[in-house]
Amino acid sequence: MFLSALGTTRAAAGGLENQRNIDYELNLQLAKAAKDAGVETYVLISVAGATAKGLLPYSKMKGELEDAVKTLGFKHCVILKPGLLVGERKESRPTEWLVQQLAKGAGAMSSGLKDFWAQDAEVVARAAVSAGLSCNEGKQAEGVWVLEQKDIVRLGRTEWDGSKKKKEEEER
Repeated sequence: MFLSALGTTRAAAGGLENQRNIDYELNLQLAKAAKDAGVETYVLISVAGATAKGLLPYSKMKGELEDAVKTLGFKHCVILKPGLLVGERKESRPTEWLVQQLAKGAGAMSSGLKDFWAQDAEVVARAAVSAGLSCNEGKQAEGVWVLEQKDIVRLGRTEWDGSKKKKEEEER
């Protein structure tokens, strides 16, 4: 299994062209290398609203990447499309920090108020691993599997917690 969560911001990359070199070109090169190495399951963390026909450069770039990796012929190609990622950041992004605080506040009142537009980074990571393992274990049909935000929350929170509890019970 190969899992890619590689990405950056336009500001950190120093412009849209540099961001594209990382978010699209490097991701695609890595996916091709994984395919050439015999990897059967490819898991890509993309973004909600990504479409190659999009007007926004970031969403368009992510949609183009999704389309490109779908054509590589992996036995399993899993694409996660989370909303705003909520979690700690090493760099300071004041606007994103503010929106994350809104998401955290909404989540404190009810997870349903947050989950449809923002997901905890840890939940997304767990969903990615769970989806990839599910494919490797033969529990998922071959082909492309797209996980939208509700699917990510289900896999990353509910099923992960359930399998963790089951494992703890088995160890007793």
